[in-house]
Amino acid sequence: MEVALRPVHDSDLPVFYRQLNDPESLRTAAFTPRDPADREAFDAHWKRVRASSGALSRAVLADGDVVGSAAVYGEPGEREVTYWIDRAHWGRGIATAALRDLLAEVPERPLYARAAADNAGSLRVLEKCGFRITARSRGYAHARGEVTDEVVLTLASRPGPS
Repeated sequence: MEVALRPVHDSDLPVFYRQLNDPESLRTAAFTPRDPADREAFDAHWKRVRASSGALSRAVLADGDVVGSAAVYGEPGEREVTYWIDRAHWGRGIATAALRDLLAEVPERPLYARAAADNAGSLRVLEKCGFRITARSRGYAHARGEVTDEVVLTLASRPGPS
C-alpha cells in the first residue's frame, strides 16, 4: 500500500467530517471537539487551520484514497502534531507512515503530541516515530463525557534514517 500526504483540498472536508463523527473513533481519541456533529464549528476550525501560516495540514492518502489527516500547529517551541485516520484503516501502518512523512516536512524540534493514556494504537504510532512520554495529566474528554488520563509526548530531535 502506498501512503502519501498532500495539501488539504476543499473536497477532503466532507470526508474528514464523516471520519470525525465515527462513535468508536471519538471514544478512542477522547479529546475531541465539544460537539463533533456541529458542522459550522467544524468548517470554521478547518478554515482557521488552512489560513494559518503557522500550521501545516495534510490529507493522508492510502493508494490514492483520502483516509485521514495529519497536521502540525502551534507557536514555535510549543508545536504539536495531530492526526486522524479513518477507523476502517486502523492497524495497517498508515498512521505511522503518514506521521513519519509529516515529521520529515517539519524541521523544528521539539514537537509535542497528546493522547488519551489508554489509546494504545496512537501511543504505539507516536513511539514508533520517536516520541517519548514526558508528562501525564487528566482532563475532561468531551467524547467520553468524563475526566480522562492523558499523556504528553515529546519528539526532542530529528529522527535518523529508518
